[in-house]
Amino acid sequence: MTNDSPNQETAPKKLTNDNVDVGLMLRIGNRDEKALEELIERHQGAVIGTVAKMLGNSSDAEDIAQQVFIRIWKSAPRYERKAKFTTFLFTITRNLVFNESRKRSRRKEHSMDEREDDHHLQTPDDVTKSPDDEILHKELQCAVDRAIANLPKKQRMAVVLRRYEGMPYEEIASVLNLSVSAVKSQLFRARAALKIALSSYMDQ
Repeated sequence: MTNDSPNQETAPKKLTNDNVDVGLMLRIGNRDEKALEELIERHQGAVIGTVAKMLGNSSDAEDIAQQVFIRIWKSAPRYERKAKFTTFLFTITRNLVFNESRKRSRRKEHSMDEREDDHHLQTPDDVTKSPDDEILHKELQCAVDRAIANLPKKQRMAVVLRRYEGMPYEEIASVLNLSVSAVKSQLFRARAALKIALSSYMDQ
């Protein structure tokens, strides 16, 4: 016979990913280096991948990702849970990437060779593909990478967060400091630009 009284104990709820991250931030705020290592392990892949996709190459992605986690460490004692941790994380990432983009614009550094060497943006190889299919696959991937890299930075960031990180509109809006409708507008314009840029491949 079951007891359905209000006082009956229930099984503890599993911690959400966000609760785990917030718990780690509290420990980092108390200068727990192991908590920082765990947080890095949880998120460095997403941060490095996002930075690489935003900058169009992977040469500086790890360095900038390291700067992201250095800022996490420095800001942890003042951290307050005002939004999801990933919003906080990718806002820091956005700031560093946009700063780097501005520096590169001033120096006019936008190397095509670097983009083509970017292994973070390559899709996994399929061992069953023929040599011709493999060439076409890599060519298309490079074309997609170049098209994304040529988008304005806010459109680019919105596309990367939506397509690669699966982030909801509301969180992208918080990261980019835009309204949800503005994010949708950025994504609409980005998709239109990508469709034009990739039209020759779509017609094949």
